Amino acid sequence: MRVLVTGSSGQIGTNLGLRLQRDGHDVFGVDKRLNTWTDEFRYLLQDLSGNYPSFPGGIGGVEYPEVDLVVHLAAHAKVHQLVRQPHRALENAVMTFNVLEHCRQQKLPIVFSSSREVYGDVHRFAEEEASEASADFAYTESTYSASKIAGEALIYSYARCYGLRYLVFRFSNVYGRFDNDLARMVRVLPLFIHTMLRDEPVTVFGPEKTLDFTYVDDCIAGIASGVEALAEGRVVNETINLAYGEGNTLTHAAELIAAELGVEPKITLAPSLLGEVTHYVADLSKARQLLDYEPRVPLEEGIPRAVAWFKEHRSVHPEEDGPLPADALFPQDAEIGWKPSSSIPAS
Repeated sequence: MRVLVTGSSGQIGTNLGLRLQRDGHDVFGVDKRLNTWTDEFRYLLQDLSGNYPSFPGGIGGVEYPEVDLVVHLAAHAKVHQLVRQPHRALENAVMTFNVLEHCRQQKLPIVFSSSREVYGDVHRFAEEEASEASADFAYTESTYSASKIAGEALIYSYARCYGLRYLVFRFSNVYGRFDNDLARMVRVLPLFIHTMLRDEPVTVFGPEKTLDFTYVDDCIAGIASGVEALAEGRVVNETINLAYGEGNTLTHAAELIAAELGVEPKITLAPSLLGEVTHYVADLSKARQLLDYEPRVPLEEGIPRAVAWFKEHRSVHPEEDGPLPADALFPQDAEIGWKPSSSIPAS
């Protein structure tokens, strides 16, 4: 197949592009920034969030090569950044609209990257896992989750109005290879690794916060299966969780990282931040049934792999061992009401 991947310079996009090529597919990427990880597939530098007119060949007057399927990963994905800068949530919706218009005009199926954030915190005190049918959009926790909900709504409307064929994948805390570009995207596990390597304390916002961490190879295996199933018409117009299916606290994750690094963890505990989901464990029944999806890497195995990748990369790029970006520290911003959420107890 010929596959167009938006957001092809990010962690998931880069891993997916390389995997699809290994599977024999032709990959063409679109991203607004250079891919610093690989040059093994072609890509176009373009910001997809512009208000572009509709036209047949590509987005924004740029002619794309002919493809058979689109994987739309491009998005502003920092939850806390979108709380502080809500206009980026609107840009996420605009990106999705532009990509959908391209798919509509070219009659292309689409794989859309959504998030477990769409479930909100309705499962904060529940023991059951979160199935795809249990998302309650009335409990939207942040502008980021609202942008993903809006993206899903656009997908479903295009399916009903224009016959769009789609798969929606809801990801959960993907970590591992190509996730440690802290100057651009601050993810919690590489943030912990970076901080502990510097012998500095890490802050856990929400001591009992329970999340479903997904090693990147498991996530990519699920997407790759979905791409082929959608292209062949075996699985069409479905919304599917992709995760590991097991909850772990952030404190436990930090302790695993410390043990792998051979350091004594210095952990500071703080309340959950505004807009955060504090409890999520995915129900993988649908992924198993439709895609034969079976995650293989629990956190206890994924953390050593992630630490090994981080250390290998840092040995080649020692210049990255510096102070964290300002927004990694989640500073309070009184002007926009940004503050840790003390009214919502951690689960």
